[in-house]
Amino acid sequence: MSHNMAPADMETGAGSSKPVDDDGRPRRTGTAWTASAHIITTVLGSGVLSLAWGVAQLGWVAGPGVMTLFAAVIYYTSALLADCYRTGNPVSSPRNRTYMAAVRATLGGSMVKLCGAVQFINLVRFGIGITIAASVSMMAIKEAGCFHRKGHKANCRSSSKSLYIAIYGIMEIFLSQIPGLESVWWLSMLATVMSCTYSIIGISLCVAQSVANGGIQGGLTGVAVGINAAGKSVTVMDKVWRSLQAFGNMAFAYAFSIVLLEIQDTLKAGPPSEAKVMKKATAVSVAVTTVIYLLCECVGYAAFGNTAPDNILTGFGFYEPFWLLDLANAAVAVHLVGTYQVITQPIFAYVELRAAAAWPDNAFVGTMHVRLWPSGVHVAVCPLQLIGRTVYVCLTTGVAMAMPFFGSVVGLIGAVSFWPLTVYFPVSMYIVRRQVPRGRTRWLLLQALSAVCLLVSVAAAAGSIADVVAEFRRR
Repeated sequence: MSHNMAPADMETGAGSSKPVDDDGRPRRTGTAWTASAHIITTVLGSGVLSLAWGVAQLGWVAGPGVMTLFAAVIYYTSALLADCYRTGNPVSSPRNRTYMAAVRATLGGSMVKLCGAVQFINLVRFGIGITIAASVSMMAIKEAGCFHRKGHKANCRSSSKSLYIAIYGIMEIFLSQIPGLESVWWLSMLATVMSCTYSIIGISLCVAQSVANGGIQGGLTGVAVGINAAGKSVTVMDKVWRSLQAFGNMAFAYAFSIVLLEIQDTLKAGPPSEAKVMKKATAVSVAVTTVIYLLCECVGYAAFGNTAPDNILTGFGFYEPFWLLDLANAAVAVHLVGTYQVITQPIFAYVELRAAAAWPDNAFVGTMHVRLWPSGVHVAVCPLQLIGRTVYVCLTTGVAMAMPFFGSVVGLIGAVSFWPLTVYFPVSMYIVRRQVPRGRTRWLLLQALSAVCLLVSVAAAAGSIADVVAEFRRR
């Protein structure tokens, strides 16, 4: 999809000498590797930083087990969803370029509106959570330098993240003018490298901490009820709420179904079919991220035990070497710049295409050529793209300033979006497409999977809401 074309050309690609695909749009060039980069960019980052805390709530048995279970569920349901990209023949049938289009072609009716509402509400929530996470990492760079100069007991904690959230927002305003998701591949590649960088640093620091401790910390069931190692009381309800929030954090760690079909729409036409390529990309991405997740959560818990912070790089379980912490947090911030674009480009595309279809002759929606003074250079500008995207970034930035609770927000986002977009819709569309008879063994197993995941989402959302309320009360 190219947003530099005039409105009349956005649907067909007419008037352009560039090669087009079977739907009349500029030829897609994506591969399994670019799709994998988009997925890794989406899922790694803010989620991986809280996994050690999650294992601390669940323990050595349940923590890694839940993470592995989520990995299996996300791969299976993602494969079901990838098959929905084309209706009918997997190579030549009409494309469903978005999640909503797939639901419209398969389920129809009120399900389309429900899917659209859930998807776009959660895309906005993801954007807010990513902004908060990036500001935390940016602020940690300043704090690490302060602790290094003044000592580990110095009062170096910043009272407000607003300045760092604003800086991040300004960067995203400029990057939001990238035309579309297919043009973000280079940013996703950079973000993938950054994610590997800070993950390796975090794992290495945790291993070094375990060696310094003289052994592995933690227990089979995680944080125990009573007085913990920090001298704070942990009640039964504290244990329950935090365990539920940990489920939400782990669910968020694999939350890329929300943009899976949009990523799949960047792949070049087959054979092999886009579905086969996307399944390969999903397998590679889930395998890579699962290995990184298990390493981060296990070595983090081994290093800190039940006192693991909700962010292993910014919770200051480590103070030295401060320059290595700075490098890791800078890599996190750069990575999250790419994540924000992958998450928000589907929103921009939806709004701009709908506006072009509704008002094809409106100058605000179309492309105009503007002369830059004093150079005399002419550039193509779409007022809707320039103004609309800027306003959207400003709105998510403003909300992030008012709600800077990293761990709680991450858990809530993961819990709310996990079941409907990752499990319910893919399973429901599979049943309709394959005409699975009601009451048969396969139908019962699919419904059982959906029901269990719904319970997990509700429980995790309850835990995260309780934590958000507690954060507000403490302020």
